[in-house]
Amino acid sequence: MVKFNEKMSEERARGMNAVVLAFVGDAAYSLFVRESLVFASDFKTGMLQKLSSERVSAKGQAKVLGQVFERLTPTEKEIFLRGRNAKKPTKSKNASVAEYNLSTGFEAVIGYLYLIGDYGRIDELIGGESDEN
Repeated sequence: MVKFNEKMSEERARGMNAVVLAFVGDAAYSLFVRESLVFASDFKTGMLQKLSSERVSAKGQAKVLGQVFERLTPTEKEIFLRGRNAKKPTKSKNASVAEYNLSTGFEAVIGYLYLIGDYGRIDELIGGESDEN
């Protein structure tokens, strides 16, 4: 049985399909953004949803990636490239193909870090992004 926030070995996480990493990363990043908004404001849910949707969108994630890409480690860059270049089962309705590909790579990195339990590294990369948007 899996426990909440159970850690995965780095070797296993690195070997996972990049789209699967992005699947987890999308959820982890969405939770991070929602928590950031709740801690920073007392908006009602409608406004919280609007603000989180802007940040969690492919366009918003591509923007954050542009701010953090140079700080990625070689392993993180490799995972990003696998995510960016992966064949995806869906297409974005509101973003360009390039933005969607960048966001999938970004999500793969976040998913990898989340699965191995490196929450401190996630915070290093995106912890200040909520103040910059």
